[in-house]
Amino acid sequence: MRRGQVSASEIDVTETACPEQFPVRVKQYLGSRFRVARLLVVCMIAPFFAINALLGAGIWIALICALIGLATAFYLIRIVIACPPGNDQMRRISGAIQEGAKAYLNRQLVAVSVIAVIIFFLLGFTRDFFTALGFLIGATCSMAAGYIGMRVAVISNSRVAQVAASSKESAVRIAFNGGSVTGLLVVGLGLLSVGVFFLIGEQLFGRDRAISSLVGLGLGASLISVFARLGGGIYTKAADVGADLVGKLEAHWDEDDPRNPAAIADNVGDNVGDCAGMAADVFETYAISIIGTVLVGFLTMAATPQAVIYPFLLAGISVLAAIAGIYYVNKTKRDPARVLGEGVIVSSLVSAIFYWPATTILFPASFKVGDETHTPFQVYFATLIGLAMTGVIVAITHYYTSKSFVPVRKIARASETGHATNIIAGLAVGQQATALPVVFIALAILLSYSASGLYGVAVAVTSMLSSAGIIISLDSFGPISDNAGGVAVMSGMGKETRLVTDSLDAIGNTMKAVTKGYAIASAGLAALVLFGSYVAELRAHFDPAGSHGVNSADFSLEQPKVIIGLFVGGLLPFLFCAFSMEAVGKTAGAVVKEVRRQLQKKPGILSGTDRPEYGACVDIVTKAALREMIVPALLPVIFVVGAAYLGPLVLGGLLIGTIVTGLFLAISMTSGGAAWDNAKKFIEEGNLGGKGSSAHQASVTGDTVGDPYKDTAGPAINPVIKVANILAILIIPIVFH
Repeated sequence: MRRGQVSASEIDVTETACPEQFPVRVKQYLGSRFRVARLLVVCMIAPFFAINALLGAGIWIALICALIGLATAFYLIRIVIACPPGNDQMRRISGAIQEGAKAYLNRQLVAVSVIAVIIFFLLGFTRDFFTALGFLIGATCSMAAGYIGMRVAVISNSRVAQVAASSKESAVRIAFNGGSVTGLLVVGLGLLSVGVFFLIGEQLFGRDRAISSLVGLGLGASLISVFARLGGGIYTKAADVGADLVGKLEAHWDEDDPRNPAAIADNVGDNVGDCAGMAADVFETYAISIIGTVLVGFLTMAATPQAVIYPFLLAGISVLAAIAGIYYVNKTKRDPARVLGEGVIVSSLVSAIFYWPATTILFPASFKVGDETHTPFQVYFATLIGLAMTGVIVAITHYYTSKSFVPVRKIARASETGHATNIIAGLAVGQQATALPVVFIALAILLSYSASGLYGVAVAVTSMLSSAGIIISLDSFGPISDNAGGVAVMSGMGKETRLVTDSLDAIGNTMKAVTKGYAIASAGLAALVLFGSYVAELRAHFDPAGSHGVNSADFSLEQPKVIIGLFVGGLLPFLFCAFSMEAVGKTAGAVVKEVRRQLQKKPGILSGTDRPEYGACVDIVTKAALREMIVPALLPVIFVVGAAYLGPLVLGGLLIGTIVTGLFLAISMTSGGAAWDNAKKFIEEGNLGGKGSSAHQASVTGDTVGDPYKDTAGPAINPVIKVANILAILIIPIVFH
């Protein structure tokens, strides 16, 4: 057949078809074409509607996730309260710890409220009152997360001790659920406060004003975090050091011996420092990571509104992922330390799975970050870097602080030759522990920046902090199990119960060290994002006026003012630590004198015939912590305001100097302090001579030196770094004209 001719069969089909068959054929033909067209329309329009739905409802979806997290927290509170609280003696001891913790936090609230009110009016008159309102919201939510979490922790301690007498697995579950309340409160309240404040600001003043006002909320959370972290750290370590110096070295008592007048103060300190203080610390880092990512997205991706919504979606997904991790821990019955670690892995996997559809649906196929074009996969890759960093930092910190590995055992062996060699070994381990975290932080910055610029780094930080819900659950597990051991000893429970609580305390000790490493690493990354925001804000501030001040964003090292700023900023963490350590030393000395006074006045305390005056030590550390925290907590404010009046170059140099030295100092102090603590516990388990040996006495000295390192000065550097950066952003329009 020649080309172009039609076959007879085709003519027959088309021309001789029955009239009644023709409409059917037409319908079939048109139907198939309609289905193809409908599929094409759906493929083209559905993504458009999905993107617009996420743009319009993305923040609302995140807020619903936050409410689910808070509802789960209150459900866990009911589960914990339903457990038996123990006998009358256990309830009495637990009640004394509750009253001490509550009294301290109430007095801290009064002291901090005075400073907060002053800052509120300063912000209101120098900037605007909506930003000042954000400051109050951030401060209130930060304190609420710590306060409620602490209250649940002190309720949990006697219940864990009671259950530990019959089941180790049940004790682990109750302690973890008590800690999970704090974890879910941190992520739930953090996301809720930032999201609601942003939506209100957007409706009232527009998106630009709403985003700039978020910095006020971040400052409120950061400043309260400094006070909570520092005040709680001074309280807990002054009581701990004072109790150990007299109790272990002079009277040769065990941990939490009821004859020790500082025993209750020591247990109270675990809650106000490790529960309330850590909750406030990670709350502000979590909130600032969201705020920083929103700010960077707004300043560097003006044509892509999805960049502002994305951090809220990540945070919402992370709340659900934390709940999944908590559920896994509750339903898995294996070695507690392993199960707790697996809970973090489960939470991270859930986040990684759901980040992908959220990223691909929200962002267009390509978009600009600054002057460069990027894709959704590159943004998703940045989230994976953040999740991977969580695992890396947890593993590194675990290696340097766990009794199972070389660094801690090296310190323990050094204790055999005396107190000085123990101190030298501990200092060396702390300094060695800075290397790997800094290498991986630098690698994470390099990879995430190459993926999506500064926005990629910000997304990696938000993703890393997406694990905060489950990580803080592990951290609060520590003081709950520690207090449970104290209740067990002081109420005279059997040795088997104490063995269970000791094993939980050992796990909790490592978990607390791991969470501190996590908090410091995430703080370092978050501070870098805030510094990038500072530079972008400077450009945005000076460009509209056509001012040459925009060149200050270059921060060339050839500029003497930048070098001056670097030196001054590098000084800040050291000066802050000096004040903090001195405060612990002075207060611990007062506790030692009080314990000695009671033992001389009431010799019957040693035999158990006289009752110690627990309240005297509680009162000493409460007053001292509130008094001593004020000056060091205000140092970053003084430094930043002073540098600002020397110009944006000096201020920018100060921020970088604070980040660099603060990061090294914080990692060294927290890792070294935790290693000292676990070296002591390693010896107390019967190794190298056990309790009462010369090695044990040397390890106690190392532990008391490491206490303010790991629980006062080191962790409090985190909020100091972020207060400096967030305040610098806030005062740009106030100081620079």
